[in-house]
Amino acid sequence: MKYMTRRDFLKSSTAATLAFGAPRLASGSPSDEVRIAVVGLGGINIPGGVGGRGRQLIKSFLKVPGVKVAALCDVDRTILEDSAKLFKDRGESVATHVDFRRVLDDKSIDAVVLATPNHWHALGTIWACQAGKDVYVEKPFSYNIWEGQQMVAAARKYKRIVQVGTQRRSSTVLPVAFEYLRSGQLGPVRFAHALVFRARVGIGEASTPTPVPETVDYDLWCGPAPKTPLMRKQLHYEWHWVWPTGNGEMGNNGVHMTDICRWGLGLNQPPPRAMSIGGRFAFNDAGETPNTQIAIFDYQPVPIICEIRNVSKNTEPKAPSTLGKFRGSASGIVIVCEGGHFAGDYTSGAAFDKEGKKIKDFQDGNKTGAIEVFHTANFIAAVRSRKVDSLVAEAAVGHASAACCHMANISHRIGKQASPDEIRERIRSNGELLDAFERCRENLRENGVDLGATPAVLGPWITFNAGQGCFVREFAEEANQLSRRKDRVPFVVPEVV
Repeated sequence: MKYMTRRDFLKSSTAATLAFGAPRLASGSPSDEVRIAVVGLGGINIPGGVGGRGRQLIKSFLKVPGVKVAALCDVDRTILEDSAKLFKDRGESVATHVDFRRVLDDKSIDAVVLATPNHWHALGTIWACQAGKDVYVEKPFSYNIWEGQQMVAAARKYKRIVQVGTQRRSSTVLPVAFEYLRSGQLGPVRFAHALVFRARVGIGEASTPTPVPETVDYDLWCGPAPKTPLMRKQLHYEWHWVWPTGNGEMGNNGVHMTDICRWGLGLNQPPPRAMSIGGRFAFNDAGETPNTQIAIFDYQPVPIICEIRNVSKNTEPKAPSTLGKFRGSASGIVIVCEGGHFAGDYTSGAAFDKEGKKIKDFQDGNKTGAIEVFHTANFIAAVRSRKVDSLVAEAAVGHASAACCHMANISHRIGKQASPDEIRERIRSNGELLDAFERCRENLRENGVDLGATPAVLGPWITFNAGQGCFVREFAEEANQLSRRKDRVPFVVPEVV
């Protein structure tokens, strides 16, 4: 298979538009630019916030030919004004809105880019589809499983182009690696591992409510989530680590790695079963989500094991990592075959024989930023062609990968603390999972956490029936309760989209 360059990709995106004919967009004639609104611009100078995901996406979309960023929206006026300055400095005008509903009222907008907190993904996507706008929504696709189902239904009903921001699907290296694996040169695939070994720090806690900045419309920020006092030090970004608004590291980066495992294995549905082992260790903060987690998604014949590690005794940006590696990798995927394994991520990878000797490299020179532009260009090409099947990460793809992460978190939330011996006894029939647990336990010990003194949570196996769209069998009642929630009026995800 031939690697694709950025120039090749953008040429193919333009060609797709020409081949199918340019549709009449909301903004006017067929020759008009695609006019987008970016919603959710991210925190300013927030640790881990990387300057704001929405602003990163602005830069990517501006590199796609024929795109006009026509509007910006954020509930924090300071962030909104700071982002608008980028356009003012370029001598360009851009509309600004605090309320997302005003974006939907603007008939000149063709598509919305949603980089909001997770709890807004479903309502934002559904409202946009109902308003006749296409959607690029950040990962994870949904905040919970039921919302994901509703989002897919809305995309289908209103015939909208909906792409999820799992940009690794636009990698030009991984398709070549997956083709190599499917050729059988390493033998049958036995297991896939999704790895996120990334040091983080706690978010602190507040004994009394933290004042919300006056520049923030907190009612809009909360949206479908409960409107409660802010009991952590920082509003922005740290919503990832509390259940009412976030999905933890599993939904933040675990979804990326799990998604490319699913892609490589050709899996198109949520897993039939999942379970979780993990907990929140060492941080002593207001966070609720696991900072250490092992989840198994029981696809057959090849299960996926997702391993999350955030607890490190070295937290300085340039400090050596203490989180370890699995088969040479700390971030990415490892596909274990009978005759060797593949390890890599979306910019590079390598195949190894059974003795660990490298036998093939997979590289093409494309960097992270280029692949992100490939992904946004793929979305824009589909907006023009109206061909859903041209998307590399359409709604159903995003839903299935997000559902994996939701199932892992549900298993964790209904689980109970267990000693290392109890965990070993529960999983001893699965050697690959047992090995993952022992590696995790040892790494935690090296970073100051003793699972004998601070037990992990052992979640139960939960079973999902994709056809029925709900959990069945043991623990079904508890799992189904956590697969959706009662939204806050008027920000309610509709029963009928």
